[in-house]
Amino acid sequence: MRRAAASLVLLLAAGCSRPAAVPAASAKPLRVMSVNQCTDQIVLALLPPERIASVSWLSRDPAGSLMAGAANRVPVNHGQAEEVLAEAPDLVVAGSFTTPALRGMLKRIGWPMIEVDHSSSFDDIRRTVRQVAAAVGEPARGEALIAGMDARLAEAARRSVHHPRVAAWDGSGFGAASGTLYDAVLTAAGARNVVREMGGYSYGRPDIETLLKLAPDLIVQGAAVRAGGSLGDEITNHRVVRERWKGRTLRIPQAYYVCGTPMIGEAVLRLQAEMAA
Repeated sequence: MRRAAASLVLLLAAGCSRPAAVPAASAKPLRVMSVNQCTDQIVLALLPPERIASVSWLSRDPAGSLMAGAANRVPVNHGQAEEVLAEAPDLVVAGSFTTPALRGMLKRIGWPMIEVDHSSSFDDIRRTVRQVAAAVGEPARGEALIAGMDARLAEAARRSVHHPRVAAWDGSGFGAASGTLYDAVLTAAGARNVVREMGGYSYGRPDIETLLKLAPDLIVQGAAVRAGGSLGDEITNHRVVRERWKGRTLRIPQAYYVCGTPMIGEAVLRLQAEMAA
């Protein structure tokens, strides 16, 4: 790995804009490497394992990935420049939060790469799926994924018969600000997001007094998979909250709303079913 990194540095120092080791852009790349947890899931949904050089190691964590099972069937990377040289993919798929240094290096040497923006809405998901599908040469598969998502969202809209007031609230504070994907998931599931009623909303402030004032019908808490506890758990498990919302607290994996993927429709249906239970 160190040798590969050194080689990349030497290429950049020499001012090589397109060294021989860099593959040419292809209409249908056969070896795709994703270096972002969110783009990982789109790539895994679009391509068979034999066309995936690797995905990021984070995609194997079910707390943040709805495609953890599929990710276990392909190699993983840690978003390092030397890994790109070692794997020599035909295309690198990066996200807007991928390390700027890596994206900058790949641009300078002309390595085939696409950069995918973070999704904050269902329209954003449709756009990013089409972007990645076009880049990997699978536009029909991309449209099929979008159609599946839209069918599930339509089903959720048909099923929605009650609209509970819901607070996305846990040890990190109030979540699901207006305009976020989390808010879109709650709304599509039929919930009324109480954060819209808050004046001077401040993300990340676990204010129990505000929660009591808003008095939501249900609390939705992100369920992370981790060993041990944290100081945030003291807020989440506060006695007042446990007593006031006993039997009215739902826990959903953060994978439901962290990344914009075409599997979001399934997440909406599952949350809707849990709210109705």
